[in-house]
Amino acid sequence: MKQYRLCFLGFGNVGRALARLLVAKSRSLRESYDIDWKITGVATRRMSWRSQESGFDVDSLISGNDGEYKTFQSIDEWLKAAEPDVVFETTSLNPENGQPAIDYLRASLEAGAHTITANKAPIVYAYNELNALAVAKGKRFFFEATVLDSAPVFSLFRETLPVTKLRGFTGIFNSTTNVILETMEAGRSFEEGVKVAQELGVAETDPTNDIEGWDAIMKVCAIGNVILKTRLRPADVRREGIRALDTTTLQMARAEGKPYKLVARAKVNEDGSISASVRPEQVAISEPLGSIRGTSLGVHFELDMIPGLTIISHRPNLQSTAYGLFADFVNAVRA
Repeated sequence: MKQYRLCFLGFGNVGRALARLLVAKSRSLRESYDIDWKITGVATRRMSWRSQESGFDVDSLISGNDGEYKTFQSIDEWLKAAEPDVVFETTSLNPENGQPAIDYLRASLEAGAHTITANKAPIVYAYNELNALAVAKGKRFFFEATVLDSAPVFSLFRETLPVTKLRGFTGIFNSTTNVILETMEAGRSFEEGVKVAQELGVAETDPTNDIEGWDAIMKVCAIGNVILKTRLRPADVRREGIRALDTTTLQMARAEGKPYKLVARAKVNEDGSISASVRPEQVAISEPLGSIRGTSLGVHFELDMIPGLTIISHRPNLQSTAYGLFADFVNAVRA
C-alpha cells in the first residue's frame, strides 16, 4: 500500500471540506484502492508556505491550531521540502488572466506531482500548456470540480464517451443567480435575493462575477477548451447579466411556466467556429434544464451519437465540490 504525500494550495472552505472527506473515506481508500495518505504541505496567504515531513494533524489544520512545521519563502522551496505526490489547488479565481494559479499549477507539475484544481481560470487560459506539461511529466492534470462541482463532465467525455462529437451544449451554471431570480419571483427585491444567496453560502461578499455572468462564462470557456478542443476566451462569449430583470417581469414569466434563468450556450457552427453566449433566457419547465431550481446546476449536451444528454447536480454543497477533487485524486493515482 502506497502512502501518498498530499499538498494543499489554498485551505479555505473547500480545502477543509476535502480534508474532512479524506479522513471520512480513509478506510475505504485503504480497503478498496490500497491508498493511504498524509498531508505534508499547506499554503495560504495567512499560513504562508508550510511543510511537515511526518504529516500534519488534520484536526489541528481544520481547527486552525498551529502545530510544528517549517515555513518557506516560495512555492519552489515549499514543493522541494513537501515532496508531494498530489497537489490540490483551490486558490481564488482571477477571471482576467488566471494568475497566480497558473504559475502554481505549472510549478506543481514541474515538481512531478499529479495536479488537481477547482479553479476555472487556468482551464480557460492555460489548459493546453498545463495538460501538455502533465503528459510530458507522466502525471495527471484533473479539474472535475470546476463546472458542476462533483457531477461528471470532463471525466464523462474522457472515460465513457469515446469518439463522440459534441455539437453544442446549454447550461445553468450559477447557483447565485438562480437564488436571486427565484427570490425576486416571490416579490422580494434584487438586494434581498443577493442576501439570501449569501446566507445560503453560494454567493461571495462581492457577487459581481455571478450577477454579471462572468462565472458562467468561465465555465463555458472551460468546456469549450477541453471538450470542444477550441480556444474560447471570455471576450468571445456574448454576455448579459441579470441586473436588468425586474420583479414584475420575473413573476409574469414564472406564471407562464417559462421562468428566467441565466443560461449559458455554445454551438459548433458548420464552418467549425463556436458561437457562445451567457444571458437571461426563459426556460420552459418541459425543457431538459427546466426542472433546475435553487442551488442546483445542470448542463445539456448535444452529440452526434446521442441527441441529448443531460446532467444535473442537485443542490451541490461544499462536500460536493470537495468530492470532485477527491475523485480526481483517486482516478489520478490509479491511472
